[in-house]
Amino acid sequence: MPELPEVETVVRDLRTRIVGAEISGARSSWARTLRTHDSEAFAAAVRGRRIESVGRRAKLLVVELSGGVALTIHLKMTGQLFVMPAGAPEDPYIRLVLAFADGRELRFRDIRKFGRVGLYERDAATGELVNEPGGSAVFAGHGPEPLDPAFSLAAFRRRLRARKGRLKPLLLDQAFIAGIGNIYADEALWAARLHPLRSAAALRPAHERRLYLAIRSILAEAIERRGSSIDDYTAPDGDGEMQERLQVYQRTGEPCPRCGRPIRRIVIGARATHFCSWCQRLPAVDRAALQRTGGIAILKAMTGGDGGSGVGATPRDSAATTLRTKTAAATRRAAARSSATAGAA
Repeated sequence: MPELPEVETVVRDLRTRIVGAEISGARSSWARTLRTHDSEAFAAAVRGRRIESVGRRAKLLVVELSGGVALTIHLKMTGQLFVMPAGAPEDPYIRLVLAFADGRELRFRDIRKFGRVGLYERDAATGELVNEPGGSAVFAGHGPEPLDPAFSLAAFRRRLRARKGRLKPLLLDQAFIAGIGNIYADEALWAARLHPLRSAAALRPAHERRLYLAIRSILAEAIERRGSSIDDYTAPDGDGEMQERLQVYQRTGEPCPRCGRPIRRIVIGARATHFCSWCQRLPAVDRAALQRTGGIAILKAMTGGDGGSGVGATPRDSAATTLRTKTAAATRRAAARSSATAGAA
């Protein structure tokens, strides 16, 4: 699923294309794409409105429209956005189209149909997007933006010290920090030399600082490199290149860039997690806690080379499997971009 850097890249690409455009109509071919309206009501609600800005909150695009309303677009696993001329060939995976008065269209393409688009009002008093007048805020359950200048090390420490969970699930919790997903959680923990099953409550100030700096540095670099095009993610101006800079994510069995030992893979909360068991050691107190709660089974199922432990000698996501997966994803992205380019021509 696209994370903060990927969504931010889409936002920046779209700003140069659609800000100022007037919406002349809308149509949807998959009813569940629309989170808040049926197709006819949605079309009526956006018709005649001008796009004033394009921004981001957490992993969602926020498209501000005239009249105090905004669209939220959650790309989910396979969502893609392209701006094309009206009448250009349309493939069967287009789920929603916003038509513009200037003869162009914003097309939301989504193979898996998990993406969602909502239309919300802004509360006049708070400025928050709300589900209904006087209702709850759309982003009420989201934590702070990790790259916000106001999100200081002190603020990070306060939030971290109020939690007792293990680091990987905590970083994925959007109520803790907004926008981080599986890719950049793994990368940040590796950079900070912290085991993904380490307890947040047991961290020392130096560990907290390393993790804070790693999160901000990696997210900033990923934005600069237009995100990681690993699966279906691509942006209006093309793929990202951060996937070439990832140190551990989807690199099971490969040498750790720091120590040369094999990258390991475990599953935490149904999410594949990649790390170096030498550089990111699990302290004895955390290992004992896992033993008491039965969580030690996570480590026993570890893959990526035995590393002297006697477990996980055969990686499930082998290099050959990973290559096939990446090749198939690249083919899908190329097909999507080819369709968009042909339409633009």
